[in-house]
Amino acid sequence: MVIIGGGFGGLYVAKSLGSAPLSVTVIDRRNFHLFQPLLYQVATGGLSPGEIASPLRVVLKNNRNTEVLLGEVTDIDPARRQVVTNQGEIPYDTLIVATGATHHYFGNPQWESLAPGLKTVEDATEIRSRVLSAFEQAERETDPERRRAWLNFVIVGAGPTGVELAGALGEIANDTLRHDFRRIDPREAQILLVEGESRVLPSFPADLSAKAEQQLIALGVRTLAGTRVTSIDSLGVTVQTGDREERIATRTVLWAAGVRASSLGKVLAARAAAPLDRAGRVLVAPDLTLPGHPEIFAIGDLASFTHQGGKPLPGVAPVAMQQGRYVAALVRRRVNGEAAPAPFHYVNKGNLATVGRNKAVAEFGSLHISGFLAWFVWVFVHLMYLVEFDNRLLVFTEWVYNYFTHNRGARLITGQTTGPAINTDAHT
Repeated sequence: MVIIGGGFGGLYVAKSLGSAPLSVTVIDRRNFHLFQPLLYQVATGGLSPGEIASPLRVVLKNNRNTEVLLGEVTDIDPARRQVVTNQGEIPYDTLIVATGATHHYFGNPQWESLAPGLKTVEDATEIRSRVLSAFEQAERETDPERRRAWLNFVIVGAGPTGVELAGALGEIANDTLRHDFRRIDPREAQILLVEGESRVLPSFPADLSAKAEQQLIALGVRTLAGTRVTSIDSLGVTVQTGDREERIATRTVLWAAGVRASSLGKVLAARAAAPLDRAGRVLVAPDLTLPGHPEIFAIGDLASFTHQGGKPLPGVAPVAMQQGRYVAALVRRRVNGEAAPAPFHYVNKGNLATVGRNKAVAEFGSLHISGFLAWFVWVFVHLMYLVEFDNRLLVFTEWVYNYFTHNRGARLITGQTTGPAINTDAHT
């Protein structure tokens, strides 16, 4: 059996089959599993990449039947049951494709270099560098208007990722960097959160959306609901609310508005006649297989599962985890010659979104909570879902330290940012 992708879906398949009487090969172009729900904390200097990433070989070291290969899959040949990688071909009898999703700019690919999204470690460190560099450039800028542009931050998309980024930037401006500069007051930074729907966190109940918006406002975040971005360039963003357009001068734009499936969705469509939805996700059967190909599964963000309520399941980690466990159970039954299990059914255990320190919202069926209690639940859940104990200990220690010191110790400007050119003409 071959698993493509070491994210939540692929990893949970492999871990669940550790004692199964079959050979498992996990292929990923990265040698680590990334805990994406905490990636925004790397982007805002709260955590370091190593604290939310675990080497795949370490995670799966006790799986004696599992081999981990570093490589990039370039093609799939269902007729010959071969996976083609940049290192050669690998045969399979069962194939699980769990390659996730990437950013989607709704027909404006030129925006990608101007407004980075948040899916990889490189994305997170790029965003961190842009945000911190903006404050550094504002410190050197003598022209008030250009300084204001450096201190304007625009986040496009007010789903959980956008809300988490906005809240963290509010804390950075109002608290973390408050005493770090001599010529500027970071509290003058303006953080704008743009959402095309009528409210922030549109996937949450309306009362929790309102609570989250109140928490964002308390952090100095300005929300622009019912607003869409019409253009982005190196000097600013143009947004439209109804018939009114507004130009926002900014040097830092962050993208959290949409995702599309990985390129292997198109490969499966071309090679296995897999149907795709508008976002490029594979329309899977009730048992998560490809129609006409019971030996091929698609799970996680790559899959569009519409057999439960008619709408695709959300692209969140719990969905991928449950799908991974389901596929593992189905494969075990096949190996043992047992009847197939009932179709996959996602059990929604709740929705969580954090806004900042002591600020969050949570939905558990009819129970809606916000504030400190929701934040505490969010902390506990995210610690428990980190893959390795070492990561849990590191993140817990960092969070406790940051909670009492109001510090973000990973505020490093690394690499060379690909955003707007910095100002080299400011007087010293």
